[in-house]
Amino acid sequence: MNVQQFKSQIEELFGPLLLEFKEDEEYGFCNFTLNNYERIGFATNITPEIVMQAAEMNVDLIVTHHDAWDFVYGMKERCIELLEEYNIAHFYIHLPLDYVNFGTCISLLNLLGISNIVQQPYQLDSKTVIGIGEFASPITLKQLVGDMNRLLGERVYFQNNNNKEIKRIGMITGAGNGTDQLRDAMNNNCDVYITGEKTLYTVQYAKFIKMNIIVGSHTYTEIFGVKSLAQKLQEKFKGIEIMQLYEEHFEVME
Repeated sequence: MNVQQFKSQIEELFGPLLLEFKEDEEYGFCNFTLNNYERIGFATNITPEIVMQAAEMNVDLIVTHHDAWDFVYGMKERCIELLEEYNIAHFYIHLPLDYVNFGTCISLLNLLGISNIVQQPYQLDSKTVIGIGEFASPITLKQLVGDMNRLLGERVYFQNNNNKEIKRIGMITGAGNGTDQLRDAMNNNCDVYITGEKTLYTVQYAKFIKMNIIVGSHTYTEIFGVKSLAQKLQEKFKGIEIMQLYEEHFEVME
């Protein structure tokens, strides 16, 4: 897979979403200097540790959901230095991957066994509108929490704020901790709201409106969308190898 083939495939997979968001803000390319990319490592985040791990595994291209955050001061510059030192390319894609039909939210809903996607997440007035999915038959909150623990490989936080069985899920992976999103879940008759971060306001409002909530880590609620993208690249270009780069579970507390 060469650079142009990769970029053409990204355009094909994401279509109008690449026009809706600006390059170098919500998606971007760095250090594409090789002629061919055969080994792709994927992760939710780009960090110096991820780049070093990729170098040890002879990865040609790292695909992530997030770029290094500017407010984690100095880390983006260090990642770029290491990418150049080890001649590794990096591609990140943020909001388009949240909203596409194989992305972060939809991938996790599908892995949980959802049979009907009621609503894909999308952006409205600079805010993310929740994804919604339904099970064919209701399950208990306890069962859903267990499924989340197993999928994410970490112990999720949850609040049981009503006695409903769970049929309809509202979800924003990652930082979906806003009370607006919880209100959307309530207004759409969701039985539980799932996200990847919480604040005091998340917890207070969920309890106030009697909405069950499940909160995993930002990193591991979103990894499945990145994996889906890597798998689609592998399906298109049969000769490439994909591998998940390990990230720590330091966002959640046991």
